[in-house]
Amino acid sequence: MYRFVYHSEVPMRAAAVLLNVMMLGPILLLSATHCHAGESRSDAKPALTGRVSSSEEGAMEGVLVSAKKTGSTVTVTVVSDAQGRYSFPGGKLEAGHYDLRIRAAGYDLDGATTVDVSSGNTATGDLKLRKTAHLASQLTNAEWLMSFPGTDEQKKSVLRCAHCHTLERIARSSHDTAEFEQVIERMLRHTPESFPQMVQQDGPGRIGKLSANQEAKQRDTVHKQAEYLSTINLSSAPEWPYALKTFPRPTGAATLVIVTEYDLPEKTRQPHDVVVDSQGTVWYASFGESILGKLDPKTGKTTEYQVPVTKPNAIKGILDLAFDADQNPWMAMTFQAAVAKFDRKTEKFQVFPLPTELDAAYRELTFLSPEHSNVDGKVWINDAGSYTQFRLDIASGKFETLNPDPAAHPDVYAVSSDAANNGYLYMIGSGRIAKIDAKTREYTLYNTPTPDSGPRRGMMDGQGRLWFAENRANRMAMFDAKTEKFQEWVAPKSDYIPYDVTVDKNAKAWTVSEYADSVLRLDPASGRFTEYLLPRETNMRRAFVDNSTTPVNFWVGNTHGASIVKVEPLD
Repeated sequence: MYRFVYHSEVPMRAAAVLLNVMMLGPILLLSATHCHAGESRSDAKPALTGRVSSSEEGAMEGVLVSAKKTGSTVTVTVVSDAQGRYSFPGGKLEAGHYDLRIRAAGYDLDGATTVDVSSGNTATGDLKLRKTAHLASQLTNAEWLMSFPGTDEQKKSVLRCAHCHTLERIARSSHDTAEFEQVIERMLRHTPESFPQMVQQDGPGRIGKLSANQEAKQRDTVHKQAEYLSTINLSSAPEWPYALKTFPRPTGAATLVIVTEYDLPEKTRQPHDVVVDSQGTVWYASFGESILGKLDPKTGKTTEYQVPVTKPNAIKGILDLAFDADQNPWMAMTFQAAVAKFDRKTEKFQVFPLPTELDAAYRELTFLSPEHSNVDGKVWINDAGSYTQFRLDIASGKFETLNPDPAAHPDVYAVSSDAANNGYLYMIGSGRIAKIDAKTREYTLYNTPTPDSGPRRGMMDGQGRLWFAENRANRMAMFDAKTEKFQEWVAPKSDYIPYDVTVDKNAKAWTVSEYADSVLRLDPASGRFTEYLLPRETNMRRAFVDNSTTPVNFWVGNTHGASIVKVEPLD
């Protein structure tokens, strides 16, 4: 028997050039010299430094300069300062031959650049940029949204497209309305585990069938979306009938950062979730494959483990990845209708499939919360296929079924837990979060201050505050479970659209996006944001902070780019 208590607070592509510069034009002459005071923002002697400029602007601030050693899987990126200077600390580039590339909306490198870095010396080289003739290939998803004409409702209709591919694909297409209707119908059958590098079979759909009225409404929605898409692509002209818009480059504090990107072994890897243990090992799971992996950030070496499959003919992949109290990774196996624990010491999996009486083709176990399972031996699990939640008893392997609101189909996206292992639900289909009392099973529902805010993902901090992304409202939010009060912060870009939120040891909150190719850091006390632009198109779904370092390190997976990204703020 459930009791419900309601509370209410209130009634693609990168905007940059990612070039293999060895293949373009002459090589810039570089020299090895001793560094001078003030050339680096790090105490270490710079390995490489120089000045970025263009004829149009002179010295250019906010240009991302990336260096990748020949044969390496690691790319290091720094950002030019107000004088146009860029500098790679000595500890970030080992001796070797490097390709350089840049990211600066509206610009290309004027000629190619490679450099040899030698131990103990500083290589120097100035970079000259020129206006690009291919701006469209540099736009982020957020910049395409800003450029597209249309109403807010029309623009929102394309947001889900970025779950699988960039919005540039739509803009460059030549489909008319009728052709787009066919494309949309086909795309609707795909699950988000599919992306251009690896398309999976059609999804089984969620519980229940659409009524005749619902089917008619869906056909009308598809037609309207197809009509709109055919007005923003190249179906009627060789050029877009609207101006392409870009955001300003980083300035000030946003340039004080080092970004390191680690390539994963295969292009099909989709690191939806990335987490780091206390030994500094980085763990990732592939969204479209039954693979758990770990990365040694010191060497760039990866080790991968095949997760046991429970349904060979069903869609494969792992969504949520989280640690228990012993830092053993747990995985939500989506359409495999199971969750799994990986013992770091024995390197063995323990899989917990749904029993036959609970299983069905529509089951999609997407999120879980094992962080506080040491309290009562229970793990919270969300089933996106049936709008219900489960609680797994680890010792017995038995599943308990719960449902916060059977009549409303609350469309719960993710689940977290507090120190007492009470469950917290993020109801993306509405503007609510919910608490499930672990002992009484009582649900308490809370309305966010912004209606229909779409709570998506988040975490519970050590002070009993739930931090989360309001995906539909373009906000970050915090709910204090003790006072039952909310706070919200609007993202600095209208089309940022936060996906997940985490908070670090310094009480700074971080969020990520599928659209802006950037990571946001929020100082809740002042409301000030710092936005760290990343060196290439980066679709992000999970925010994670390693608090063992000073300053803290932020980690995220590039879901569509088969890489893991570390962001090191220098302030």
